[in-house]
Amino acid sequence: MIIVPFYDTSEPRYAEIARIMAQSDDWITPWFSPELPFWGKPPLSFWAQALSMKLFGFTEFAARFPSWLCLILSNAILLAGLRLIHGSRVALLAAIVYSTCLLVYISSGAVLTDPFLALGTTLSLVSFAVVVHEPEQRVAGTGNPVGKSAGVGPARGSVWWQYGFFLGLAVGLLAKGPLAAVLSFAPIAVWYLLNRRRGSLVSALPWAKGLALVAAISLPWYVVAEIKTPGFLDYFIVGEHFRRFLDPGWKGDLYGTAHKQAYGTIWLCWLQASFPWGIMVLATFVGAFVSMRLRSAVRIASTTSLFYYWLAGAVVTPLFFTFSANILWTYVLPSLAGFSVLTAILADHIYRQLGLSRRGFLITAGIVPVAVLVLSAVVWANPNLGNTERELIRYARQDGNFTIPLVYLSKIPFSAQFYSAGRAREIQQSDLGNAIKCGTPFYLAIPKERQSIVAKMTSKPLIALYSNKRYILVKISPLSNCSAQVIAKQKPISLQLKHLPSNEGSIIIN
Repeated sequence: MIIVPFYDTSEPRYAEIARIMAQSDDWITPWFSPELPFWGKPPLSFWAQALSMKLFGFTEFAARFPSWLCLILSNAILLAGLRLIHGSRVALLAAIVYSTCLLVYISSGAVLTDPFLALGTTLSLVSFAVVVHEPEQRVAGTGNPVGKSAGVGPARGSVWWQYGFFLGLAVGLLAKGPLAAVLSFAPIAVWYLLNRRRGSLVSALPWAKGLALVAAISLPWYVVAEIKTPGFLDYFIVGEHFRRFLDPGWKGDLYGTAHKQAYGTIWLCWLQASFPWGIMVLATFVGAFVSMRLRSAVRIASTTSLFYYWLAGAVVTPLFFTFSANILWTYVLPSLAGFSVLTAILADHIYRQLGLSRRGFLITAGIVPVAVLVLSAVVWANPNLGNTERELIRYARQDGNFTIPLVYLSKIPFSAQFYSAGRAREIQQSDLGNAIKCGTPFYLAIPKERQSIVAKMTSKPLIALYSNKRYILVKISPLSNCSAQVIAKQKPISLQLKHLPSNEGSIIIN
């Protein structure tokens, strides 16, 4: 989280939104830029990231730290809840599986909104399971009830777990929106259809008080946000939750482009996100057709209390997005908690039934952390392997400030916005000619494919001061013989560089 730079586009985009929030002290509306409100996501992740930046400074670590806290809290929920249902061994295995799934591990050190959604859905998923768990379920292969063999007992009366479901729902609504409710209630619907115990479902949770708690926590922000920036609810509720998923290549996205994919691609995303455990589980089911002992262990595991509830938690999210064309692999993150519990139950039964060593389990758990550690070391040694402007910005502000303005030709990358603290600006090619003729010296970041165009405009070779994957940095010294009469005839407009001290100049454009 400390040494890896922000790579465009998602991380620096969200980090810049949090930076603007921290500097402006506007805790109601996240801002995509100082002029454009960000209606794409609720503010919970931005609140956490902005607070972290106020504590630790405007750094990569500060922006990423809240996501790591989400992983820690999610693991605490898994350990505490599963210990009551399945015992300490399964709880620990589930936490290990969850932490070392590829997407979970990466997102726990990234600036994203999804870890907060996953925290909320995990809390709801586990809380409901604890409340409806029947302690008289017996551990396969023993004659003892779960409560006696694992030191657990009834948890139906626990106020924390009863209201934990609704607290998780509120977290999800403030992290991602109504999608959290869909992903939280779907496994419950499956559980009810399989068990058909309406009385248990109705009496399991304090629905009236719980839903009132959800409204009290999450609803005020939605109301205030709409009042402050009218149009938010229409864009967020209708656009982001219906048009985005039902309209392939949705054109209404105000902050980027829709990610059009073939229907069903979400399952490939799920396989990547759950690596290496998803492959291991699939291999286990395939092996069960060949090995009678393995098939017996899997069959016994499937009789474990709430097995199909966890299965529903693992597949509901990818099923929901199966017929959506606008997807990202991060969408499957909420499914990995249920999948991790399922994997832990299977692993526990297989290792005990077949008498296998757990060394292979630990080796599998180490694949993702070791790979990411090696990759981080490579990035530390070569920070410009990806699309990031961190090192270019550092070069442009060698004296600790932008005494010479920094301008990007055409659109400015999100990482440049964050690392320059909003000081870097963009200029269009049509305006560049006048800026070169008349004005003060400035740094110009030029896309590499447009070097020749700028060289013709300056009538002299460009001297690259710094180069990264996308841009070269040059210093533009405008012509010194540009007279006041010429400037007056061109009716120039002074393009002031916001957030800069007044003595740091401006660029004169037509």
